[in-house]
Amino acid sequence: MQEYFDATYIWDAFPTLIPFLKVTFLVVILSVLFGSLLGFILAAMKIGKSKIAQHIAHGYTTILRCTPSIVLLFLVYYGVPAIFIHFGIDLNDMDKAIFVVLTFTLQFGAIMSEVIRTAYESIDKGQYEAAVSVGLSPAQAYRRIIFPQAFVVALPNFGNGLLELLKEGSLAYTIGLIDVMGKANMIIASNYNSHALEIYIALSIIYWVLSIVIEQFFLKLEKLFGKGKQVVKNV
Repeated sequence: MQEYFDATYIWDAFPTLIPFLKVTFLVVILSVLFGSLLGFILAAMKIGKSKIAQHIAHGYTTILRCTPSIVLLFLVYYGVPAIFIHFGIDLNDMDKAIFVVLTFTLQFGAIMSEVIRTAYESIDKGQYEAAVSVGLSPAQAYRRIIFPQAFVVALPNFGNGLLELLKEGSLAYTIGLIDVMGKANMIIASNYNSHALEIYIALSIIYWVLSIVIEQFFLKLEKLFGKGKQVVKNV
């Protein structure tokens, strides 16, 4: 049990924790990549004309958004191998990172489906009709007119989703993945729970810095892509 506070443990923890950020980044990048693709598919189902597809996509989004991240992680980690074992496929020796990426892909996909849908629906459909009327093909109208505007609208929510994913990804240590959070817990355990506060402060500082960097990056992107977007006011 910790008996006193020693700030030197905070600074000494950084060189040990930072190398494990590569695992954290790998999980986040893959989850964002696959989750965005899944979100696009779900958004297309929601926007499409098929009522069945709409109900499936909305139902999926509701279920995933109502399921706590740690519960979903355990469902995937224990549930997926339990399903595949019935087909003679043993997944118990699979890398834990795969289960983590799968979990946050499912969760991020649900979030992104709403981000993409709302961004698309925020664009005046008259712009599409005008683009087609002047000779653009439907694909060109979407690529040149609709998607660039929807991208600007979706950017802030995409950044917020990324920040949430970064923080929620710290739960990966609960199934044994050694990322930056997992390494912090290993350090604390090796010290017999001594100076745990200092280690968690160091970990918090790392997450604070990452969050601020990501937030500032997306703010600059918003300004960059929003330069051509002006609100027309009555003169």
